[in-house]
Amino acid sequence: MTAPPRRTVVLSPHFGDATLSLAGLIPELPGPAAVVTVFGGAPAAHLPVSWWDSSCGFSSATEAHRARLVENARASELLGVEQLALDHPDEPYAQSPELPHLERFLAELPAHATVLVPLGSNQPDHERVRELALRTLDRLGAPPPLVYADLPYTDLPYTGHPYTGHLPQWAGDQACPDLLLRYRTTVRHDLRLTDEQWARKRAAVLCHGSQLAPLAADHGSVLARGGPLCGELVWSLEKVS
Repeated sequence: MTAPPRRTVVLSPHFGDATLSLAGLIPELPGPAAVVTVFGGAPAAHLPVSWWDSSCGFSSATEAHRARLVENARASELLGVEQLALDHPDEPYAQSPELPHLERFLAELPAHATVLVPLGSNQPDHERVRELALRTLDRLGAPPPLVYADLPYTDLPYTGHPYTGHLPQWAGDQACPDLLLRYRTTVRHDLRLTDEQWARKRAAVLCHGSQLAPLAADHGSVLARGGPLCGELVWSLEKVS
């Protein structure tokens, strides 16, 4: 039996980004849904372990990649989505700046699929994914993707969220001026997680346990009920003529 075509695709630059940013909203999006890890490829075996992977407790790049695949599978199962990992190694292990597998994947999506990409306001890898998706979908004549606030990197100091922010450089419309020159943005989803949604998100985030200690070192109490993961925000884009 042929699987139904995906209706929602979330581009997660690294393992865990989609969970951290959207685990409350993902189960509410039209299915079938897939989380696609762009930098999900295996690193070359001879490469030394990166600073990030070493901080997460791994002795080798291969060990880190294998563990992340398992973590991602657990989180995807909890969220009820398909897990896909494209064959682009993460930035410290990358052999080329090109992302041909992402371009090919987007070109093969059904016309009705909704794509979500990270804002990437202060994460260069996330911005690369966003910009490639924008260019590719535009070239294909497809609608622009939705853009999600990538947590915990993007702060959400808008009315109603209990979390007041830990990144002072984030100031609403000033977060991504290059994007705003080309697109008008409209809030599509503004989710303040209920206790039930938070419990589900916390369980999914805990699946990515290898990365939580280094994240907390930079971003505080990421698992606090009123912390940087408690609200989720998604924008739609309209091209400026």
